[in-house]
Amino acid sequence: MNIERLLKVINKHVPFKTAESWDNVGLLVGDKEAKVSGIITALDCTEDVVNEALTNQCNTIICHHPLIFKGIKHITQEEGYGSILRKLIKQDINLIALHTNLDVYPKGVNAMLANKLKLDNQTILNPEIQSYYKVQVFIPKDHLSGFKHKLSEAGLAEEGDYQYCFFESQGNGQFKPIDGADPHIGELNQITTVAEYKLEFMIDEDQKQLAQQLIMKYHPYETPVFDFIELQKEASYGLGMKGQLQEPMNVKTFVKHVKTQLKLSSVRFTGDINTNIETVAIIGGSGIGFEYDAANKGADIFVTGDVKHHDALDAKIGGLNLLDITHYSEYVMKEGLCDLLAEWLCNEEITYKIIPSQLNTDPFLYL
Repeated sequence: MNIERLLKVINKHVPFKTAESWDNVGLLVGDKEAKVSGIITALDCTEDVVNEALTNQCNTIICHHPLIFKGIKHITQEEGYGSILRKLIKQDINLIALHTNLDVYPKGVNAMLANKLKLDNQTILNPEIQSYYKVQVFIPKDHLSGFKHKLSEAGLAEEGDYQYCFFESQGNGQFKPIDGADPHIGELNQITTVAEYKLEFMIDEDQKQLAQQLIMKYHPYETPVFDFIELQKEASYGLGMKGQLQEPMNVKTFVKHVKTQLKLSSVRFTGDINTNIETVAIIGGSGIGFEYDAANKGADIFVTGDVKHHDALDAKIGGLNLLDITHYSEYVMKEGLCDLLAEWLCNEEITYKIIPSQLNTDPFLYL
């Protein structure tokens, strides 16, 4: 398997297009034609992680946090991330980032955290709203079958694991070609009635331009009639998870449970220490901004990282319970992503190992 094939498999499950617009995901360093000799998963790509990959003869690192994120003006041995990038390139190590697209994946980072906390009845906290189009095309019967095949071959009219998803209804189309027209059917200045079908199918938002190009290319009429009707629906992915503890806990018991399950030496709580916790909402990394939404959806506590002083004070005054589990708690994705990759690649011929990094890349020391 080469890197290009690996990226296609990953993209099928955690599409790169579901990442935030400001994010940087996909192949950051490497060669799509390179053959994968081993994969190591990591939260961050540090120089030690690169060395770990070399020691384990893994030429591919899949990390959660993108190494190339902020503007990089120089790639030198002496400057910041330059030494890491130089080593990746010199050692032919491929670096792939799965960041916010792995965050919103239903089995991604937040689900991994929720599973660690043993939450039942898990649901997505903030499902994405997804735009899509219903396409209507009017086409004569004799060209209907071939036209559908061309659209399907290009990847249009697909719903989940189903292809060739069309609906058609029969009717009569009328038109009169006038001077200057070059009609495929009919004669100039004569009203023509044709047995036509209205063909309907759904496309993703980013397929609109392709659909229009294919309609213009393969429709027999000089001026085909078609419509794009924009619609929205709740997507099957989104940020955060909500679930129930197997039995209610007071705050101190819950905090002890979290620290044990996530192997954390330190957490921070703000709120009512006397609260009984049953429904938990969680966004790994930095989820401040969603705490009120979580409370409105029934969460007794909102678990996240990177909580600032004023955000904590605002939440406490507002009657919300917050638990800061640090940004590094996302380390659970290392083993979790190994499991997902094994699942995604089960039908591929895998001749290499997929292992989690054993290194702690938390930049803080807890003294």
